[in-house]
Amino acid sequence: MIKTIIVDDEYNASEFLEKLLHHYFPDKFLVLDTCESIDEAVLSIAKFNPELVFLDIQMPNKNGFQLFKEIYDINFEVIFTTAHSEFAIDAIKCSALDYLLKPINYIDLLETVKKFDSKLHKASQQDKLMLLIENIDTGSSEFKKIAFPTETGFELIKTNAILYCEADGCYCYLKCLDGKKIILSKALKYVEELLPKTIFQRIHKSYLVNLNYVNRFNKSNGLLVELTNGEILPVSTRKKETFINAIIQKK
Repeated sequence: MIKTIIVDDEYNASEFLEKLLHHYFPDKFLVLDTCESIDEAVLSIAKFNPELVFLDIQMPNKNGFQLFKEIYDINFEVIFTTAHSEFAIDAIKCSALDYLLKPINYIDLLETVKKFDSKLHKASQQDKLMLLIENIDTGSSEFKKIAFPTETGFELIKTNAILYCEADGCYCYLKCLDGKKIILSKALKYVEELLPKTIFQRIHKSYLVNLNYVNRFNKSNGLLVELTNGEILPVSTRKKETFINAIIQKK
């Protein structure tokens, strides 16, 4: 069951949401606590380590957004609840999973639960991929570690633990399967020469992707590639043909 905390200064609102969860999803959510303030929520989150927090935005003293200033390690999903739709933009900026307008109804709640399930499934898939990489035969060149130069030294990373590389001026970033983003003290061209060309393909002047983690290529609404973690990256017109040939050969 999903460990859940509800934060709302209105007792009737939190009670109603808890009843909705219990009635429509009896074996899915375990509501560990209901909090009436951000201060209570901070203590409750530290105590119960929830997977999901339903968070009211408008509350006296401290609003819902204050929670993110008091908890630095956000390892749970957040669904904002609000009676004011204009708060939706702020909710998105805070990287909330979703927001629900009050009074909450079953249809909206169901759609939000589907989003949570989808995100949870993607995270699970990423964990499986990481486990595969850790246990795969390291004799293959695709799984050997490379020492990438950083500003403080070197970072040793298995090549197939890299989703893609992104240029940033004279520097570049490595985006890894575990979500970690590593800044390197070298340009993308330098990193491209280090990585095996059999699995890494330049799709844009700013992006080098691992073909193993390409889910689909969309050319109907711009040239876009979707990766296994759900991220979408652009493909330049100049790189289109080379990229298509590479993914066809990869198959």
